[in-house]
Amino acid sequence: MPDSVKYPPAYLSWIVWGLGAAFYLSGFYQRVAPAVMTDYLMADFHMGAAALGNLSAFYFYSYVSVQIPTGILVDYWGPKKLLTAGAFTAAAGAFLFAAAPNILLANVGRLLIGGSVGVAWVGLLMLSMHWFPPRRFAMTSGLGLLCGITGAVSAGVPLRILVDQFGWRPVMLSSAIVSLLIAVCLWIVVRDDPSQRGYAGYSPPSGTSTHSFSSMWAGLLKVFHYRNTWLLSLAPAGLAGPVLAFSGLWGVPFLTTHYGLSPSKSAALTSTLLVAWAVGGPVLGGLSDRIGWRKPIYVAGSFVGCAGWSIILFMPGLPIWMLTLLLLVTGFASGAMILGFAFVKESVPPSLAGTVSGVCNMGVMIGPMVLQPAIGYILDANWTGSLENGIRAYHLGAYQAAFTLMIGWSVISALLICFTKETRCRQMVLD
Repeated sequence: MPDSVKYPPAYLSWIVWGLGAAFYLSGFYQRVAPAVMTDYLMADFHMGAAALGNLSAFYFYSYVSVQIPTGILVDYWGPKKLLTAGAFTAAAGAFLFAAAPNILLANVGRLLIGGSVGVAWVGLLMLSMHWFPPRRFAMTSGLGLLCGITGAVSAGVPLRILVDQFGWRPVMLSSAIVSLLIAVCLWIVVRDDPSQRGYAGYSPPSGTSTHSFSSMWAGLLKVFHYRNTWLLSLAPAGLAGPVLAFSGLWGVPFLTTHYGLSPSKSAALTSTLLVAWAVGGPVLGGLSDRIGWRKPIYVAGSFVGCAGWSIILFMPGLPIWMLTLLLLVTGFASGAMILGFAFVKESVPPSLAGTVSGVCNMGVMIGPMVLQPAIGYILDANWTGSLENGIRAYHLGAYQAAFTLMIGWSVISALLICFTKETRCRQMVLD
């Protein structure tokens, strides 16, 4: 076969993909970092649960708002430009957050971080489409989630140890420097398609000049003509939302208060949830690819996750070993949400893959965006005036009232998935 039609060597594909995954990893780290710094942040900025939930959710406000534009722009410009610009902006936001003298500027910093890393997942999916065979898409999507969770785990016990040792501001400043280095590497190494390095690509190159912005907006409207777009964009919020609300903010104070665990041990348990979620993604994605079905695995994962949360949150006083086991099972089952990206991509024309991925990812992040501040508001509404070390302490009933939102949303999501149309792991709609 002539060199011009050779596919890229595996090592090159993994390097390109790996840099996109590194940016996604750093974004996930920033997403859940406030969870192990709740006491420091509440003391430093003199705030309660509602304000803390809002601070964390500012990340999701901008993250969700950029998903549809990201899906459109990645089809128009390609992933390299978006990923690079996102990494540079993330570094700026992390610098601002680390140096913020008040809650207002801290919120702005979180807003910048969320909006900039919001391009990471869709950009990574597009790199997977162009640099790997289609049969690898669900697996590489799962591995992408695994990389993200690796970033989240690093924001658990390791981050808490560093924060205790050096303070949260210097540690956040260091993360800004890492984001800056990732941005430089993305610009130097990554290419949108193997054809830009003399190899054959696995998908038509994205971001060609033949597409206009008007056609991209028309494409956005077109993806909503398909039923699966709606269902698969709304459903994952009930799987990802509880995982990220618990591990990303409220799990550590809940476990510290009601199980008597130290912040480090509580962070270890929430990291266990994230690790199981990370493992569940590629395992269930690979299983789906192997058996040729999407819907049964997605449905099963959603109902198991819903049952797990019900036990964890509403059966107090569980033995630690049982609590850990439940978190493992619930996290693993919730990893089924990764199937939604392959599922929805197969449900629309291939040229709209980036657009529909952005729409779907917006749905994923609506869950934590709503749940994190909403839980905080309910906690404050049920606060009895108790303080521990000058920080508000909330009784078990307050947490259970707040966590009811997580259970309700997970039930709705499980039901929505039941109404999706199976694709049998094949592209059901052509251009």
